[in-house]
Parts: sequence; structure tokens; C-alpha cells
Amino acid sequence: MTDIQQAAKKMRLGDALIAEGLINEEQLQQALALQKKSGKRLGAVLVEMHLVTEHDIVQILSKQLKIPFIDLSNYLIDPIIAKLVPEHLAKRHMLIPINKVGNKLTVAMVDPLNIIAIDDIQLLTGLMVKPVVATQTDINKALQDAYGAVAQRDKLMDELDDIGKEGEASADDLDQLGELGENDAPIIRLCNLVISQAVQNGVSDIHIEPFEKELRIRYRQDGMLFTAMTPPKKATAAITSRVKIMSSLNIAEKRLPQDGRIKIKVANRMIDLRVSVLPVIWGEKIVMRILDQSALKVNLEDLGFEPETLRRFKLGIASPYGIILVTGPTGSGKTTTLYSALTSLNRIEVNCMTAEDPVEYMLQGVNQVQCRPDIGLTFAMALRSFLRQDPNIIMVGEIRDFETAEIAIKASMTGHLVLSTLHTNDAPGTVGRIVNMGIEPFMVTTSVLLVQAQRLVRKICKDCKFEIKPRAEQIAQFGITPELLRRLELPHINEKNMLFYKGKGCESCNNSGNKGRIGIYEVMAMSERLREIVLNGGSTDDIRRQAVEEGMLSLRESALRKALLGVTSLEEVMRVTMGEH
Repeated sequence: MTDIQQAAKKMRLGDALIAEGLINEEQLQQALALQKKSGKRLGAVLVEMHLVTEHDIVQILSKQLKIPFIDLSNYLIDPIIAKLVPEHLAKRHMLIPINKVGNKLTVAMVDPLNIIAIDDIQLLTGLMVKPVVATQTDINKALQDAYGAVAQRDKLMDELDDIGKEGEASADDLDQLGELGENDAPIIRLCNLVISQAVQNGVSDIHIEPFEKELRIRYRQDGMLFTAMTPPKKATAAITSRVKIMSSLNIAEKRLPQDGRIKIKVANRMIDLRVSVLPVIWGEKIVMRILDQSALKVNLEDLGFEPETLRRFKLGIASPYGIILVTGPTGSGKTTTLYSALTSLNRIEVNCMTAEDPVEYMLQGVNQVQCRPDIGLTFAMALRSFLRQDPNIIMVGEIRDFETAEIAIKASMTGHLVLSTLHTNDAPGTVGRIVNMGIEPFMVTTSVLLVQAQRLVRKICKDCKFEIKPRAEQIAQFGITPELLRRLELPHINEKNMLFYKGKGCESCNNSGNKGRIGIYEVMAMSERLREIVLNGGSTDDIRRQAVEEGMLSLRESALRKALLGVTSLEEVMRVTMGEH
């Protein structure tokens, strides 16, 4: 018998609520009388009597039994794990399995004092049950989502097994989809399920990948890929055809890459998906980037800037003219930063225009142009047209070539504020990149106001976060000195009280120890001294040294500050800023 089971035998919910002062003996007796008549759980009766809330009950149980409380509304439940316990048993005892590690099964329960339920599950599964407590509302929704998804997925897989050997869908199966429905052909319903689950779980990308003997569907969440499902291999061609029709692509073309877009309604909100189809050895790989307008953060304060870094960036974008460059690899949040900057600058008295490829999100009050290189509408052409449209602020999706760079610089020198992105590793290296494109150094120094480099690091899961005392070699490895702590605006931290943090891995974060992401930033404002170095042909290292001397925090330092504040882990600092200064 576990410690929790022993504690459960000694403790009753009513006694615990009285001990905490939430109800009195008379109220408990009234509730017990009503419970006897209705047959409902005591907790449910007390909630109906408005004596306590669901949250009160789970907090008391968590505290008294010393077991974790979990918020299921923020948790992705694997339907395969849920299926370990039959639906009727889960509903009868108001519980749901949420994770399995070795021979331990973590089960979210409304009533972890229910020893009979725990014994039933241990007998049925042969696993040791580790209870956690959750509200009845959350468990009801999780039961509906998980068992509904299991049943839907199992039925779909059975139906997909009946598809013809070549996996080709019929014309009827491939009718154009409007909203996500459940009564269409199995291929349509599978595509619906893949998209709707991805959107509901906060996934950024969907990968559909054909291999010799299997078809794999993976989701990217918080920057990491994991396998979501493996439909029958023979359904490959039908799924590919379905996605192509939804994206208005050519079904017959299987030898060349294609790009398309899907606009669809999921859970009462409109979602855009950017679709890329690429021929590979065993078929066509599909990647769908999910663009969820409701998930877009457009407040600069929410992105993770350090206080001084944010002050510098805001000062830069407040200039009436010049170029602001945001750099970093694909998927580092550059577009979000630019959209946030545009949102803060967009006022009724200014004309904001953007040239993008593609337009990822619609911004109210901003004139956005979708570039189409296939018909000649390039960034450079859009920029030329903008200059005849009386703009104040111009955003160019990316400076890719000399022509775009030249027009952007000329626009900034004629009284326009230009925002754009560039693919470089850090802020100091950006200047050399522009010069290598063929732009004269004097034009760079005249036009560029500020360069910002950024990355995204994973945040530590708040539900399983624990402290780590750093070792002396770690402090030395990361160059943490009193001078650095002063530069990071952390004067209260020293070698004696310094702590780092990590996630153990729990149900809430799917055992990864991380949940969500936040930006790290390196902002280099162009000073007179930096302009002199550029004009004199100084190296990237010369520029970096001067920028640091003038107060620039590097990407590594920005990440370290977040690690010292317990936002991210040292492992993430190493992973994301390896090789950075």
C-alpha cells in the first residue's frame, strides 16, 4: 500500500475542509445528508451548495495528501495513454491516465482518496498508480477530448485500411473542405483531425513524411518535433492529394515543389496554414506552418527583452527615419518582433506599409503587400512602388539581395523608417553582410540605426521546476563574474546565493522539463564610434568589442540572465547560444 493510500484511509475530505476553516460541522452534515439522497460525490455536493469551489477542494487535497495539483486545461493528453483505462471506468471514478513512465502510471483524479478506484486501475493495468489531483471540470473535458480522440482515431485507422492498394482517394473524397466536420470520407476526417489537434495543442508546424514502409506525422511544439501519429502507409497518396486540394495546388504535379495556403475554421477561430510540398524518394513531404492570429503576441514587453535592451530597441524604432534590422535564423521569432514594433508605431497619423513573402498575419490599419516573385512582384519592386505611396514606415520581409538593400537604404535616407530582417548569426556580423552584398560602407553608416539579433529558448516548466547550486567550473565556463552580474542588472546575485533551475519533467510538460518559449536579444545601436570602425574597414570582432563596451548584451548574456532568473536552464543556454560570444 502506498503512502497516499495509507493517508487516504486516515483522512476524509469533509474533515480536511473543516480543518482548513472552509466549512463547519453543521454544513458538512447538511452536505452528507444531500449526498446520501443524490448519490453524488461529497465534493460535488459542497460545490453545488456554494460552500466551496472546485479549486478549493483540489488545493486542500493536494496540500493534505502532499500530491501535485495539475491544471489539465494546459496539458496535452496522449489518447494512447488514456486508453490504458477503459472509458466507462474512467468516467465512473472521474479520473484519466495522463502519463506512463516505466511501471508507473500517473492518473489525474477528482478524488485521490478513492482507494477502490486506485486498486481497480492497478489490478487492470498491472502498473503502480501515481495519483495527481485535478478539478472535475478539467477531467470532464479531458475525458471528452482524449476518449473522443481515441475512438475517432481508431475508427479512422480501420477505415483507412480499406483504402485501395495505391491509396488514391476518389473525387468524392476530395471535395473542397469548408469547416472541419466529422461526417466526411475517412481521408478528409484524418486531415481534419491532424490539423485540429495541432491547433488546439499550440503546435507551430505539421510534418507529413512518407518513408519506405511507413507514413509519419510529426508536430513541432516549442521548437522540438515529436511523432503524433503513423497512419497506414497505403494512405500516403490520398492524404497528399487531400492536402493539395485544400491548398489549391496541382494534384497531378508530383515532381516539382509546390507552395500553397489553407484558410480554415478550427474551434470557432480562423486559422491560416502555409503549405509546402516537396518531392522526396518515397512520395511527397508536406510541411504546414500554422499561423494563428489569436496566438500572436504584439506587445514588445511580452517578448522577453531585458530592461536596457528594450529601452534601446524602443529608442531605435522611435526614430523618424533610418533602418532597423532584425536578424536570426528561421523560426527565431523575427516576424513577431517586427509585427510588435509595427503595432507600437501604427497610429492614425502615420502610413505603415509592408512587403512580405508571405503575409503571415493581418495587422489592423497596416497596408500589407503579398510579394509574388513568380510574376515579378519582388521585394525590390514593392519597395519602389511604396515610395510613390507617401509612406512613413516601411517593413520589408527580408533583405535578400543588393537591389533590395540599395532601395531600402535610399528609402531610409529620404526620410522613411525602414524595418527589415536579414539572416546573420549576430548583430555585429550584420554590417559585414550588408557590405558583402555590395553596399558602400558610408551608405551603411548613414542609414543603419540599430541591429538586433535574436533566438528563442525554451522556458522551464513551472510545475516541476527545481533549484540547482552551480559548480565552480560552471561559473567559470560561463564567465559569470561580479562585473557580468552588474552588466546583467542583477546586483543582488553573487557566488554565494547564485542558483540555476531545471525542470524534472512532469505531466504538465510531457516530461520534457520545458514549456513555452521566450526570446533572447542582442541589440546594437549604431554610435559614432561604431560608424568610424565600419568606415575604416574594421572587422566584426572590432565592432563587437566596441558594442559590448557601449553596453550591448550578447545573446549568450541575455540567455544567462534568464537562466539566473529561473526562466530557462543552463542546458538551453548552451543549446541555443553555442559558439555565440
